[in-house]
Formats: sequence, structure tokens, C-alpha cells
Amino acid sequence: MISKNENVLISKLLDRDVISLNENDTIYHAINLLSKYNIGALPVIKNQKKTLCGIFSERDIIRELANNIKNNLKKHFVTTIMTYKVITCNKYTKSDELMDIMTKNKVRHIPIIEGENLIGIISIGDVVKRLIEKFNLENDYLKSWLY
Repeated sequence: MISKNENVLISKLLDRDVISLNENDTIYHAINLLSKYNIGALPVIKNQKKTLCGIFSERDIIRELANNIKNNLKKHFVTTIMTYKVITCNKYTKSDELMDIMTKNKVRHIPIIEGENLIGIISIGDVVKRLIEKFNLENDYLKSWLY
């Protein structure tokens, strides 16, 4: 028995504020948010209900700059370069499942949704931190049997 609550990771993350973009925000605004909060991706929502419609990441910026370096990022909307096919999870997804999903799909951020609505986001750093916590708990449990 490692933990009574295998969903500790997502439960903790649902308590923090989600920084997101509106589909009408500019690429320039998105870049400023990524920089200000020192994060790598932002979920994009399309209405007051927070319906997820995409994700905007550092990779989207690099791809855009590589293809259209002369574009004015202050005039273009995030929807012109964001990723529309978003890999998501729900609040019941376990940390080991998340690691598997991230590894197989080569993504570092997964929005947490309920229905179609954004309720959180999880990063690879969050998952690694939780897996280390689980390994430490297991280690402590095993040590308690030896000593």
C-alpha cells in the first residue's frame, strides 16, 4: 500500500489557478504570459464556460517562427498557430498513466477537463514530482519492514 489516494496529483493541481488563453488573444499576448509565469503551454478556451479548443505551446511558437519569421505576432491570434488536437485527461487519471501518455505522445502538458470544460493543466514536471513522492513513500514503507 503506497497511498490511500492514487489521484493525489490531480487533486492537488485542481486547487491552483489555471492560466489560459482566449481564442481571440494574440500570439504576442500568449508569449508574454508564457514568459511572465515561466510556463511552457497554455490551454486555449473559447467561451465563458471554459470549453477547451486547443493548446498553445513553445513548440507552436518555434514552428511559426521557423515558417513565417516576418509575421507580426501582435496582430495574429493564437488560433492561427495553436495545436487543435489536444490530448487531455480527467481528474481520475493516475500519475503513472499520465507519464505513459506524455511519453507515447511526446507532449509535456495535458489539460485536465470535465466534459469539454477546462478545470486544470498538468505538466511533465508535476508528474515527475509526484512519481518521486510515490517512490519515496514506497521506500519508506519498505524500510519500515526492515528496521
